[in-house]
Amino acid sequence: MIPDRIKNAMAKEGLSGVNKPKKTPSHPTKKGVVMASEGGKYKLIRFGDQKMGHNYSPEARKSFKARHGKNIAKGKMSAAYWADKAFWSGPSGDKKMPPKSQKYKRGV
Repeated sequence: MIPDRIKNAMAKEGLSGVNKPKKTPSHPTKKGVVMASEGGKYKLIRFGDQKMGHNYSPEARKSFKARHGKNIAKGKMSAAYWADKAFWSGPSGDKKMPPKSQKYKRGV
C-alpha cells in the first residue's frame, strides 16, 4: 500500500508507478526522475545530467560502469542505479551515438 504523500509526489512528477523511471526533458538540470522503493522506504530520485552530451557508444558505456560501479551496486535507492538502467544498459538503454564533432567513429 503506497502512502498518500507518496502518491501525491508521484502525481506531481507525472510518474506512472513506483520504480518506473521517466525522462524529464523540460527539467533544468536532470534528465530523469523515479520514485524508488525498497524495503518499505520511498525516495524521489533525480538522475542524469541534462547538459551531458549524448555519447552512449560502447566505450562510453564501459567507462560509465567503471566510474560508477560502486554506486550502481548500492541498488534502487541510488541515482547511479537508475541512470545505468535508463540510459546505459541493454535494450532499454539510450541508443544515441555521439555527434560527429566527437572523436568516436561510427562502425569502427
